[in-house]
Amino acid sequence: MLAFELAQRFRKTRSQQRFISFISMSSTIGIGLGCFVLIVLLSVMNGFEKELTSRILSVVPHGELFSKSESGIENLEAQIYRLSQDSRVASVTPYTGLTGMLQSKGELKAISVTGVSPESVAHRYSERITSEDWQRFASQNNGLIVGKGIFSSMGLNVGDTVQILIPQTTQDLTFKAPRSITLVISGVLSVGGELDNQLGLMHLQMASEAIGITSVAQGIRFTLSDPFSAYDIMREIGYSYPQAVYMSDWTRTQGHLYNDIQLVRAVVYIALTLVIAVACFNIVSSLVMAVRDKQAAIAILKTMGATDSLIRNTFILQGVINGVVGITVGVALALLVAPNLSDIVRFIESALGVEILSGDIYFIDFLPSSLHFNDVLVTVIVAMCLSIGATLYPAHKAANVSPSSALH
Repeated sequence: MLAFELAQRFRKTRSQQRFISFISMSSTIGIGLGCFVLIVLLSVMNGFEKELTSRILSVVPHGELFSKSESGIENLEAQIYRLSQDSRVASVTPYTGLTGMLQSKGELKAISVTGVSPESVAHRYSERITSEDWQRFASQNNGLIVGKGIFSSMGLNVGDTVQILIPQTTQDLTFKAPRSITLVISGVLSVGGELDNQLGLMHLQMASEAIGITSVAQGIRFTLSDPFSAYDIMREIGYSYPQAVYMSDWTRTQGHLYNDIQLVRAVVYIALTLVIAVACFNIVSSLVMAVRDKQAAIAILKTMGATDSLIRNTFILQGVINGVVGITVGVALALLVAPNLSDIVRFIESALGVEILSGDIYFIDFLPSSLHFNDVLVTVIVAMCLSIGATLYPAHKAANVSPSSALH
């Protein structure tokens, strides 16, 4: 193709073109760097979203209904069977929740304990509690599993006897002495982040008796096939429920994490797309200077019969080559780094003795990464469109060069 051969020849550097070549190279580096960083950071955002789904939403219920009445859920078995027939619902389990103070060795710590039936929720906690701890918990009617943060901060050991102090109120809203429940530490729950400092598990029957639930359970927890549709599904189920109940879903308690991830993703995409756009402006600058430098050559080509479209295509290809080289290098590096980013960051942490993500603050203690092909494809398309768009004005100027004035 003649236009491609001319573009390649025009790209060759002579001594008087070194400044133009430098600007051209800087545009290529900028496009490559922008593509590389964009793909890697989008992979990090995907990783956080994946960990949010697999960690937090494996422990936190996608949705829940809990009785307005102090007696608890009526006709529990029949309602669980009815709700489990909904194709959108993966599982339905009864629960009773209570909040109190965990007392051990003279120390107190706030804790939110969920009463569960061990056989019905074993699959939810299989990756967060060791099988040994879970078997011990299932065999002890007064067993208690606490979050890793609580276990460490209070210096607990498996087999320790602890008390949970539950506040009580009267009809006139005055406080009574808290009720105390004696439990035995059966194991440790490890989710990550602040949840490890809040959560606990105990047996459903004991939890219901502790807060005066006369039926089996205070409420019903849902695991949905699509957790991101929890808001709409839970309201549909709650409004049609035959008993007066409160509705809740994970977006109320943990939704800020997901919203933060989506916000950061949008900001990253906009910011780095602008970085790529700025790099493409260097293509405009280099091509405008190249057109001015090559006016005599363009005029000679036109006198030899070259058409305006040939000249235009030559300079478009010259700019696109810069974009393609930058995109190829950037994407190749991103495909190499993004899947191995977690291991790279761990190596840096061990080498420098620093901790990038603290498990006491964030819900994970490592930098996750999940490379999606769609992110790579969109990045390549956006970068190519910006690169091609940057060549249109200089190419138009080149096609409008007049042989008579250029050769004067």
